Amino acid sequence: MRAFITGGTGFIGGRVARKLRARGDAVVALVRTPAKAGHLADLGCELIEGDLSDVDALGKGMAGADSVFHIAAAYKVGIWESECEEMRVANVTGTENVLRTAVDEGVERVLYVSTIGYFGNTRGQVVDETFTRTDLDWLTCYDETKYRAHEVAARFIADGAPVVIAQPGGVYGPDDPSDLGMLFDRIKSGWLKVSVMPGVGFNFLHVDDASDGIILAHDKGRIGESYVLGGQIATLGDLIAGVARAYGRKPPSRELPVPLIKRSALVWKYLAPLLGFPPNLKELVKASDGVTYWATDDKARRELGYSPRTLEVGLQDLAAS
Repeated sequence: MRAFITGGTGFIGGRVARKLRARGDAVVALVRTPAKAGHLADLGCELIEGDLSDVDALGKGMAGADSVFHIAAAYKVGIWESECEEMRVANVTGTENVLRTAVDEGVERVLYVSTIGYFGNTRGQVVDETFTRTDLDWLTCYDETKYRAHEVAARFIADGAPVVIAQPGGVYGPDDPSDLGMLFDRIKSGWLKVSVMPGVGFNFLHVDDASDGIILAHDKGRIGESYVLGGQIATLGDLIAGVARAYGRKPPSRELPVPLIKRSALVWKYLAPLLGFPPNLKELVKASDGVTYWATDDKARRELGYSPRTLEVGLQDLAAS
């Protein structure tokens, strides 16, 4: 198989590219700066210079491709409104560019990576792929843009495009460049003394299970269907405690109350780096206080043979890596 991939230099996409190459697939990767994608070149990937706005580069990369893996996305929670438009262009317009080019190039199969966050705040309910979100009061810029990007994919499916959608939950693992990875570093070093909004809920999965699930959804998923990819439904507090145990540290014994967090706006920009959290306090609280992003991956387990590790095992694997 000849596969074109976006996001191949990223946390999840890099692992997908490696696994595709390991099984013998030809991989063409869209990269902004080829000089910074040496690990992909070392794998034997063909590099196409460009980004999601470069339709010519997308067409060049997809020429002769059997499949497309659209994994690239701008991800950041707790950002300022001034940064939102750039995220909209990357996530929404970029997805439209990729899918339209794939259709124009006659690609046989497209795997689009969405998110469990598409369902919004599930308010303690564990939903599945049939859930319809009615609350469009956006929690974050990321929430809005990934919702709209998923809707773009749904429209292409309705028009007959050969698209399968994967919806990972909260992904963790080695070399995570996100705020979650920074939080892990603070727990590992013993710096984290208090928990911040530990009740926010996710379906946590190891990055290697996420990449395996994406490839399974591509290989076995039914065209037009979505597949939730998870590992274990839990809270951020569960995750923090698990990371502490895995690294032989004591978990934080105190929680920073939400009312106090809301009153700390003036000093938050100084606290955030120490706690491993982003700078926009208002968006962070809205995305976390009383919020759950919970969905079951039963469909992926049943139809794809998806078999992720538990949170405890995943964190042990992380600590051992």
